[in-house]
Amino acid sequence: MATTELIDAIRGRLQAAADPGRAAGAQAYMRSQMPFLGVRVPEVRRIVKAAAAEHPPGSIAELRSAVLELWRDSGCREERYAAIELTGLKLAARELGMLAVYEEIIRTGAWWDLVDGVAHRLGGLLQAHRAELTPVLGRWSKDEDFWIRRASITAQLGAKTATDTALLTAVIEANLGDQEFFIRKAIGWALRQYARTDPDWVVAFVQRHRDELSPLSRREALKNLPPG
Repeated sequence: MATTELIDAIRGRLQAAADPGRAAGAQAYMRSQMPFLGVRVPEVRRIVKAAAAEHPPGSIAELRSAVLELWRDSGCREERYAAIELTGLKLAARELGMLAVYEEIIRTGAWWDLVDGVAHRLGGLLQAHRAELTPVLGRWSKDEDFWIRRASITAQLGAKTATDTALLTAVIEANLGDQEFFIRKAIGWALRQYARTDPDWVVAFVQRHRDELSPLSRREALKNLPPG
């Protein structure tokens, strides 16, 4: 079966590339209970790309199955990185059926490296399916799970001129009072990135919410803008 061959190829090559000397440090840095093999992320990407070229999924259903099996049965962090890399295959590009996969990864990954690994995929879905994704991200911005809320805020990081500012405003405003570091950081990050496209909009937003934005969010938002 193509899914099994793909997963076996990825796992075998990750094991072959393992660097025990690097693994312990990586695990400590990420505060991960799941062990690391010590394979650098660029190498994980190369491994996934090569394995997928040799054992390409024949359908979006096969790809979903491979991603979820690799994710759910991961024995090391790099296998989870590899599952995320599989979601970047052309077959999955802007495929609405991948939304549930991204949500599972965010909810069960529950740490910044894994959550941010798929959050930008939501941006692609939003561009292709605005009617469907806009209310989803609106709901996510009020979810009990702060990682889901973080993803709603960072989903448009690379959108530039295609940014839906009404949606960006809504998801940020829903989280202005949150004390969680990763939410405050996400707000500042989202605003800082959009400031590259429309600095005046970001300055106006910060001024309008000056008393509500955390110092961290405000500082990050204005980080690359000239004083005053």
